[in-house]
Amino acid sequence: MPQFLVPLCFFSAWILTILFAWSLWSAARDSVKTAKQMHQIPCPGCQYFTANPHLKCTVHPYIANTEAAIHCLDYQAKTNSMFY
Repeated sequence: MPQFLVPLCFFSAWILTILFAWSLWSAARDSVKTAKQMHQIPCPGCQYFTANPHLKCTVHPYIANTEAAIHCLDYQAKTNSMFY
């Protein structure tokens, strides 16, 4: 067996290990970024949100629970009917 194959295999194994770890790190970082962005969607706390799969929002049904709803101008916080 040629002498150059041992170091070549050694470095190749380490490069593959590093690339695999980098891939896992990138996937975890992207997942956290997406989760933070999705938690900014205010729809579940809005009084116009119905939680009905056919009509999620009575004002903006097409953008309800999407990233476009993050800065919704019609957002109204749910009020507790027990206070009235």
